[in-house]
Amino acid sequence: MKKASEKIKIYHNENGPTITTVDQPVLEADGLFFKDLDGSGELKAFSDWRKSPEERAQALVDDMSVEEKIGQLFVTSRNPFTKEIGHLEKMMAKEKGIDVESIVKVSDETGLLDENTLENASIFAGYTIPGTTQSIREDKMRNYILRDNPQPDHLTDWLNELQKTAENNGHFIPVMVTTNSRNENGKVVFGMNDAVGVFPAWPGTLGIAAAVLGANDTGIVKEFGEAIRHEWNAAGLRKGYMYMADVVTDPRWQRIYGTFGENPELIAKIFEALVPAVQGSENGVTTDGVALTVKHWPGGGARENGFDPHYKEGQWNVYATEDSLTNYHTKGFIPAIAHNVASIMPYYAKPCKEKSAAQHGLNGEEITWTPVGFAFNHYMIQELLRDQFGFKGYINSDSGIIDNMSWGVEALDRPERVALAINNGVDLISESYGVELAKEAYARRTNGYYDTHAIPEGYTLEQITLDDAAISRAAKRTLTEKFALGMFEDSYRDPKASKAAISESEDWEKAMEVHRQSVVLLKNDGVLPLETEGKSVYVEGFDQTEKASEAWTKALREELAKENVTLTDDYTKADVAILMVSPQSGNYFTATKGLLEIDLCENKVVADFSEEGLPLETTHEETTAAGIGRVKEISENIHARGGKVVGTINITMPWIVQNLEPYCDVLMAGFDTYTKAYYDVLFGRFAPVGKLPMTLPKNDEVIAVDAKGVCITPNDLPGYEKEKYLPDALKDENGKGYAYKDAAGNYYEYGFGLTL
Repeated sequence: MKKASEKIKIYHNENGPTITTVDQPVLEADGLFFKDLDGSGELKAFSDWRKSPEERAQALVDDMSVEEKIGQLFVTSRNPFTKEIGHLEKMMAKEKGIDVESIVKVSDETGLLDENTLENASIFAGYTIPGTTQSIREDKMRNYILRDNPQPDHLTDWLNELQKTAENNGHFIPVMVTTNSRNENGKVVFGMNDAVGVFPAWPGTLGIAAAVLGANDTGIVKEFGEAIRHEWNAAGLRKGYMYMADVVTDPRWQRIYGTFGENPELIAKIFEALVPAVQGSENGVTTDGVALTVKHWPGGGARENGFDPHYKEGQWNVYATEDSLTNYHTKGFIPAIAHNVASIMPYYAKPCKEKSAAQHGLNGEEITWTPVGFAFNHYMIQELLRDQFGFKGYINSDSGIIDNMSWGVEALDRPERVALAINNGVDLISESYGVELAKEAYARRTNGYYDTHAIPEGYTLEQITLDDAAISRAAKRTLTEKFALGMFEDSYRDPKASKAAISESEDWEKAMEVHRQSVVLLKNDGVLPLETEGKSVYVEGFDQTEKASEAWTKALREELAKENVTLTDDYTKADVAILMVSPQSGNYFTATKGLLEIDLCENKVVADFSEEGLPLETTHEETTAAGIGRVKEISENIHARGGKVVGTINITMPWIVQNLEPYCDVLMAGFDTYTKAYYDVLFGRFAPVGKLPMTLPKNDEVIAVDAKGVCITPNDLPGYEKEKYLPDALKDENGKGYAYKDAAGNYYEYGFGLTL
């Protein structure tokens, strides 16, 4: 059977949009072509591309059935068909006692659409998700999240097949596939870095911030954003769950590596350049743009001792210092809102008044402290974000708010949670196959359900049930985006053009240059550029586990072999040792037994913490870098023979480097930066320019948590502000104590970086 990609019909409008279709009929009027969205043979307002996206969306919503509108309220994961059993499927099968080998996977006739019914298919909740075709045609679902990493042409074939399936189905409403960012290097993490290596990969977002700081040039961001727009649009991906405007304030938050660092002013400058570059204009999305979902309102970085709201310990946002909410945590959203960012994603957490200092909105009045998750929080969405900050787009919830992360609304059942979220301003609920839940919430408004069931205390019937106005409002907002993107007219893409735009792009070399610019030189005892003639060089990698360290060391040696050096695998015979450390800590889906560890350590004994975030008398061991003790051993051996030690640290969190820096003659920091970029600096092919986008803490003392769960330095302030709160006993002769200080007297604080 031919794929949709092989059956596309194209109609060109002079001075108008190109129309692409497979089976959806096309109208001719006034010498122009229009896609007949309802197949009526009449040119209706929603089919007329000469009208504004808002007008068309309203006309379409007015003509849609309740079932069609409900289908627009949810987005869930769905990937191209593959015969292989994925990690998540294996995990679910194991939990249910199913033999993985017995699983038979089913596709449509093209081999592109996954037609399997997925039971308990999400780590966020236990939903049954029907096959792709049934989901689109019967449940009217039109929004999916891609979490796989297909090659460009295969990706476009799949996206085209989704659009064809949506044709002639009441109204043609295009399928929007969103995904987390795909243009940064890093380790694959479900829900954050779902894909690496297919699209040209810049360093991590922290690395982009380091490069921007060093070059004092947001043109780097503009180039990055334009590359995303060009590549994604060519493939048919039109929306991204990105980027994080969150400010790093607590150093133990696991999601720091997805941010642009700790300075809200820098973050605002980055978003000032990034949003127009990706979306296509300074005033919102265009027909060649990619819609952004900026996250996590109202700033997810205000963690209490690093606990994340994916688990119970982190369900609160705590603002320990007065007005930190608006002084720091929301500033990065302002330029995004000014440039009409398509959507904003609230975080799971809820505000905690009991542990916070006074916080005020832009109107000068104290915020309303409603202890429910931000997606359910009327004040945070309607009054603060929309009324005070002026946001005009739509609200896309984070994944799992109806189930695992329904903080503050646990007393409500699932239909009631769906209704409360929509009524309070959410327009699209992520990772929830909640069509039947929404139908139930809609029915309960008028079917007498609450004649026999008590309305939960503190709520009204109107808050916990749905009506036509609420679902129409939400559908209009998301459909307006699709009209503005031109998805109704030009729904299809060419797989060959997709491959050329991504695999053969000049963006690969542009990205490589930013990798070089992202390298931060923290220490140089007169060693760089490194001379290796007549010397033997040893290299070793340190990851979180011994197995990962061995694999990385092998890869590092293979890459170093391409350089003009003499390699040895015995450090006792080396003149130069290159020690590359890539630590890891925690898992943002599940809590550790205690605080997230940021020391470079192996089998470090640390305190357990309760679900209430309090230290316990029991302990456990944590490892962030297996074998890190060997750094001292190798260093002492090399230095005893007059050799030199080069260290690198991959900063995904603000690591405490006391077990690395003292043993190195050179120390470089990167941010999911390519090894080759380090080598380019090391061997003098590139002069380092990068600057630290966040402060590295000195030691455990400056982030210590007392018996009441209170940190010695407030969790809601950037690293460069924490000095103010340290006891004098922890400060040095310069009045500093929070940032790490090396033997040369350099503080590893925001904005620091040496040059040659």
